[in-house]
Amino acid sequence: MRIAAIDQGTTSTRLLLADSAGDIRIAHSVRHGQHYPNPGWVEHDPLELLRNVAACVTEAGQVDAIGLDNQGESCLAWDAVSGEPLSPVIVWQDSRTRETLERLRADGAEELTLARAGLPLDPYFSASKLGWIMANVPAARAALAAGRLRLGTTDSFFLDRLGERFVTDATTASRTSLMNLAACTWDEELCRLFGVPIEALPPIGPTAGTVIATIGKVPLTASVVDQQAALYGHGCRKPGDAKITFGTGAFALALTGSRIVQSPETGLLPTVAWKIGDETTYAVDGGVYDAGAAVEWLGRIGLMKGVEELQSFAEPAAIDRDLVFVPALSGLACPHWDRSAAGLWLGLSADTTRELMLQSALEGIALATVDVIGAMDGEVVLGSTLSIDGGLSRSPYFTQFLADALQRRIVTQSFDELTGFGCAAMAALALNGELPPLQGKSSVLDGRPGKGSNWRSKFADAVSRCRGWRQ
Repeated sequence: MRIAAIDQGTTSTRLLLADSAGDIRIAHSVRHGQHYPNPGWVEHDPLELLRNVAACVTEAGQVDAIGLDNQGESCLAWDAVSGEPLSPVIVWQDSRTRETLERLRADGAEELTLARAGLPLDPYFSASKLGWIMANVPAARAALAAGRLRLGTTDSFFLDRLGERFVTDATTASRTSLMNLAACTWDEELCRLFGVPIEALPPIGPTAGTVIATIGKVPLTASVVDQQAALYGHGCRKPGDAKITFGTGAFALALTGSRIVQSPETGLLPTVAWKIGDETTYAVDGGVYDAGAAVEWLGRIGLMKGVEELQSFAEPAAIDRDLVFVPALSGLACPHWDRSAAGLWLGLSADTTRELMLQSALEGIALATVDVIGAMDGEVVLGSTLSIDGGLSRSPYFTQFLADALQRRIVTQSFDELTGFGCAAMAALALNGELPPLQGKSSVLDGRPGKGSNWRSKFADAVSRCRGWRQ
């Protein structure tokens, strides 16, 4: 059995190949452009993404099944007949609809989205972006009038163009704010609220375990949001199992089984973990907008010369020296959901060094993640161990600081491509097969006693000062 998993992410598209003998490798990877046409706008070129996905299919060669994971909340419009995009991909980081959502919130609409979709009013989710397309892209309105409009997240665009199946899966649909979370169907009232024509949306299908589409002559048997794929790749299978992926953002998910956690006061989001056959498994989700994105920003402005500078620091924690960084470059996600918040360094002085600022930046990302896990811990009985992956998990300083701040055991995986591996493992289900467990050593770090509580209170103070800045 040989499986190809295509991980179409925020900054790159990667092909992972895995087989039943335990061989697993990245066979192809290509980055794509990030476009910022206006402040707060983030876009991708749909045809560039499509070419990159198609290239991964070609590079895969002869395989038994394909899995595809996607960015989640990034979406677009295209023509059902020609297949041509009618809009750019509006990326999950994009905040152009913030003012529209503030007006909806003032009208009391958030009560509806929380009750039906389990999601707050935030530009992060696809619904307002799809509504923006309908209000601002004349070609989309013309296609609707002609009965040719297709709206969807990036997965449905790729499947339509490459597999001739206009479909999405329950995990991706659960991130739109248009799906009734309990029924796993599009909600007419939510579609009306956001101005999204329900007839232009794709059918919602399962995540894995059946043939979703055929690309060439190869069955595609898994289609899933990237973070849910990573959850599966971490080996999370029972309620309370949790993982954190440190990519562009930091994304924590914990399984809740058949239970939908409705806890809007904590800022946690109920979501579909996966739907296999007729069985839907739910999870609770919390995220930090800027993790790897904050690290990239440090390099872009010249503060960081290379990621090797983030491995260790000779001095005690920056926060113990009263320097705090809040990574709210795109606002605050869980538990605050505040796009008016702004990034902040607090405690700068004439003797603040570049190294100290880098150190505090890592600590700020970790402490923002601690806030997310703290919210989860009040709703889900989490295990004593958290499994983490992603770029920042390779920094010994970051992982030890995170363990200390959480006072938990942190396990870092030696294999980085857990999103692709989880997607491949899901794709194998339709073949009645399982991929062998990942080989290689993982690193285990325990939180050191006496750390954490003072850090959390200082960080909370800094967070309170950064909120409302962009009002």
